[in-house]
Amino acid sequence: GFKEVQFEIEGEDVYGTLKFEAGVHRVQRVPQTETQGRVHTSAATVMVFPEAEEFDIEVNPKDVRVDFFCSSGPGGQSVNTTYSAVRLTHVPTGIVAQCQDQKSQHKNKEKAFRVLRSRLYDLELSKKQAEDALKRGSMVTSGDRSAKIRTYNYPQGRVTDHRINLTLYNLGNIMNGDVQEIIDELQLVSNTEKLKETGETF
Repeated sequence: GFKEVQFEIEGEDVYGTLKFEAGVHRVQRVPQTETQGRVHTSAATVMVFPEAEEFDIEVNPKDVRVDFFCSSGPGGQSVNTTYSAVRLTHVPTGIVAQCQDQKSQHKNKEKAFRVLRSRLYDLELSKKQAEDALKRGSMVTSGDRSAKIRTYNYPQGRVTDHRINLTLYNLGNIMNGDVQEIIDELQLVSNTEKLKETGETF
């Protein structure tokens, strides 16, 4: 299995669409090795970051510890013998970003810094979201990355989004990527909360 997976998605309003996926996704299923038919629960935490540009957030190089290590995985024998992989630690916050999928140390360092900037930007963004959510009692954007947001129940073929109490019996299609109905409902609730907040301001 995988301990951590990182990937980039590009497209129009991609962060505005996928930001609702941030949080803890819980899976309930009966494993093939389970002889008693008991349901097992496992969880994965999803983090969604907007890619921060250098002008969005400034990182002081003095605050960053840089470690180099040997890459692992595909890429030939040289990958395992050269210190091309890079790990960055932002000392004030303890946030870590690392990259080993590029062939050169320079490119790995460059990409790791992009990831680090995005994570620091997201930290500030989540703080603001938490403050805003507290003010308006938001169900959708709490800013809490450890909050349980959705359950996928295989025995019942059910998907439940706990933020808006939405339950769909369409597990197969949703697990194949058809999450538009969930996103539409979340965006509707989020926009309604923002409009309500605007109305209360004036």
